[in-house]
Amino acid sequence: MRRLLRAGIMLLLIGIGSALQAQPASDSPVFTTVKANPITSIKNQYRSGTCWCFASLAFFEAEVLRQTGREVDLCEMFVVNKDYMDCAEYHVRQHGDSRFSEGGSADDALSVIRRNGICPEEAMPAPGSLTGDSLANFTEFFSLLEPYVKAVARSRQQKLSSQWRKGMQAILDAYLGVCPEQFTIDGKIYTPQTYAASLGLDWDDYVSLTSFTHHPFFTDFVIEAPYKWRPKLSYNIPLEQLMQVVDTALDRGYTVCWGGDVSGNGFTRTGLADTPDKVAPTQESRQRRFDQWEATYDHVMLIYGKAVDADGRPFYMVKNSWGETGNYAGIWYMSRDYIATNTTYIFLNRQALDEELARHFK
Repeated sequence: MRRLLRAGIMLLLIGIGSALQAQPASDSPVFTTVKANPITSIKNQYRSGTCWCFASLAFFEAEVLRQTGREVDLCEMFVVNKDYMDCAEYHVRQHGDSRFSEGGSADDALSVIRRNGICPEEAMPAPGSLTGDSLANFTEFFSLLEPYVKAVARSRQQKLSSQWRKGMQAILDAYLGVCPEQFTIDGKIYTPQTYAASLGLDWDDYVSLTSFTHHPFFTDFVIEAPYKWRPKLSYNIPLEQLMQVVDTALDRGYTVCWGGDVSGNGFTRTGLADTPDKVAPTQESRQRRFDQWEATYDHVMLIYGKAVDADGRPFYMVKNSWGETGNYAGIWYMSRDYIATNTTYIFLNRQALDEELARHFK
């Protein structure tokens, strides 16, 4: 994820306006909205490889908005602080034979919230503020953290002490802020756990689905993809069924957290993503690209709506986390074929699934 950020985020704009009110540039393709589910404001991950966290919390914010009508701003750095410690502990247990990096997945955010709770943005220092920046900037932070963790994981000691965790936590807290044990919102005192409970979500409702042929369909497996270090299962279904899941969820008023490949192949910095040859993807072509490393997993975004272009071709409306950049003020229009070609996994509420598929998760 870091290579994507370095290439493009220097020109990102900061904004909080509604994505649905964004006006495209005069020379940009015009889309007609078919369905747009409510979302919270556009955020900016800036110089941090935390799209997985921004997109996942954007998804949970949309879930709160859908279920309660309440608009919340959940704290990304709380999740990042807890998740990086989890990732470091896993990396050390593996003696360095796993990935430790800035990246992650929607499963990480869910796991952190279920275990530690969550706090609103205002309960922790603003991203970047502890180092004099206006947004999250991990350049110095991760240049210290990564070698620290790798040194512990590859230690020649016969027995590790517990002190490395204290050093790790000190680095996390110095750059991200200390995660609060309690805080006050609207005159009420919360802990991260009680605040998570107050959001009105059932944290057992969220599932991951994928579509690959190197594992049998209708079984669960851990996707072999970079940045998915946490060994959480995804349910494997045929491609067309996966796309039907996305459409059904959107039609029912749900949003979908999407993890996939944006490293090329038709993804632009202007707010568009489309297959360059306009050839519809197949199950076989998806698998070939995955096996030959043509497709990877390097970004997470939030699908919240459907649209069509001037020719009637179907596109998804997707909330990014690069600020109000591009021709659509932080929103990307990604063709259905592009999503089908480049999806690594989708993450959504199991209540959005049709009855037959939902039985697997009961």
